[in-house]
Amino acid sequence: MIQQQPTMNTLFEQLGLDSSDEAIDKFVKENQLPQSVNLVEAPFWNDNQCKFLKNEFKEDAEWIPVIDDLNTRLHKDAMAFNNCEKAEERKQVGD
Repeated sequence: MIQQQPTMNTLFEQLGLDSSDEAIDKFVKENQLPQSVNLVEAPFWNDNQCKFLKNEFKEDAEWIPVIDDLNTRLHKDAMAFNNCEKAEERKQVGD
C-alpha cells in the first residue's frame, strides 16, 4: 500500500516516466488514443507498465481514480471527435 494519496505525478513516477506537470501534459498530448484502444493496450507502454496498470485494475486499487483520469485524458481527442459527430447527427435530424 502506498503512503500518500495517489496523484498523476506519483502515477507517472510509478510508471518510471518523467512526472513533472509539463512532461505529463506533453505525454498526454503526444499519445492520444482512439476510443477503440483500451488504456492497458496502448502501444506506448512497456511490459512492466502494462502489468502495473492491469494489476491495479484487477485489484481495484487506490490508483484507480488517477488511472481513470489518465485514461480520460488520453482519449480526450477521440471523445471530442465523437461529440462533434453526435452534434452533427442531431443537426441533420433536425433539418
